[in-house]
Amino acid sequence: MIYNRCGRSGLKLPALSLGLWQNFGSVDPFENQRTMVRRAFDLGITHFDLANNYGPVPGSAEENFGRLLKTDLAPYRNELVISSKAGYWMWPGPYGEWGSRKYLISSCDASLKRLGLDCLDIFYSHRPDPETPLEETMGALDFIVRSGRAHYVGISNYDHEQTARACAILKELGTPCLIHQPRYNMLDRWAEDHLLDEIGKQQIGCIPFCPLAQGLLTNKYIDGIPAGSRASKVCEMKDSLIHEYNIERVRKLNVIARERGQSMAQMALAWLLKDTRITSALIGASKVSQIEDSLAALNNLVFSTDELARIRGIITS
Repeated sequence: MIYNRCGRSGLKLPALSLGLWQNFGSVDPFENQRTMVRRAFDLGITHFDLANNYGPVPGSAEENFGRLLKTDLAPYRNELVISSKAGYWMWPGPYGEWGSRKYLISSCDASLKRLGLDCLDIFYSHRPDPETPLEETMGALDFIVRSGRAHYVGISNYDHEQTARACAILKELGTPCLIHQPRYNMLDRWAEDHLLDEIGKQQIGCIPFCPLAQGLLTNKYIDGIPAGSRASKVCEMKDSLIHEYNIERVRKLNVIARERGQSMAQMALAWLLKDTRITSALIGASKVSQIEDSLAALNNLVFSTDELARIRGIITS
């Protein structure tokens, strides 16, 4: 495993981290979750990323990971980085989402209880709140660190202007922002429009989620959308990503990946990690073989000038 320094902090993260957004909820087989987490840790993935609403049902991913911490990973707690977030809908009523001090602190306490922990390593504001002053949201993050609920704080889904303001407020409060978690991959490159530059300017870490575009940047859809797959159903992914135009681009990218001796997924991860501003890529998995395949990306992180030019031509067409 490669471990990269997170911005200018003292913390290092593995080049690939495991996210528990999908396949770790109460509807999923627990033994498969256990097998994936244990194998990931054995392979050097020390960072496990959650959020209060991960499941389904909301909260169940934290509960399941808390079981694993108690039964399997307790002796290794000091070798782990465990993160969680709050910002999206979690419980009914006016205090169950967004960025108020009440919601963030209450949610952090509930996450700690579900996980069976006294302290998280990283706690994020999961999304900016258009109605709550940013000073309140960042003040809540500062309090969460000062009260011993988390070692570090981060932000997710903030644009470059919001990132600059958030970092400035946290710096003034004395609790620097550690890391930003944006959606970013070869086919969803909004972060290249100022955000990555701002992340570099602020000298904070960056851990993109959905690095494989929820499976599109794999070999899964090269021959079309498989019958019965998640993408064959009505969902946000199908509406925004899974269409013939993108599938054709993936087919062209896959030619370059084969020339590099990589799978499509491995090249997509390597393409992210080539940027020194990227600390770690946040992968998901439904089985152990996907984790193992993703980790093989680390065997070839170097791109030639010609490869980068060809890739750029495809993803900007």
